[in-house]
Amino acid sequence: MKLSAIDIRELNLLKYYRLIRKWACKTYSLKDADLELLIYLDCKERFTRNDFIDGTYTYSWDKNRWERLRKEGWIDVWRQRNRTSIKYSIYKTSFKCKQLIMRMYRIMLGEEDLPTSERSKFYNNKSYTDKVYNKAIDDMIKDKDR
Repeated sequence: MKLSAIDIRELNLLKYYRLIRKWACKTYSLKDADLELLIYLDCKERFTRNDFIDGTYTYSWDKNRWERLRKEGWIDVWRQRNRTSIKYSIYKTSFKCKQLIMRMYRIMLGEEDLPTSERSKFYNNKSYTDKVYNKAIDDMIKDKDR
């Protein structure tokens, strides 16, 4: 069954996308562009370094993005190059990345709520912005049409 634009709109899938994206970025110490790029790469399943470079054209320039995402465990090597028959390595998003993206989808679909405990990095009342986000989270949790 193929989804149409009306089906996606009726799901209200993007209604709280910004809030969920901000939560994910702050909780996992990612930049907005990094998270969106990881979502793009996760959809590709397996990719090369050139696919990564092609995906970064629409994002802000960050020379160290590739190494940072690999070092922090968001991108794993799926097949290492061997310099004779395999000319380049193939990569995939890590289990940690897949779990984060699946959690974001569950929250968007209303199957799971954003955490509101004291341990949550995002749910701290330290600044005005934090208080605004906390109010938005409370409103999102109360929303029955999510």
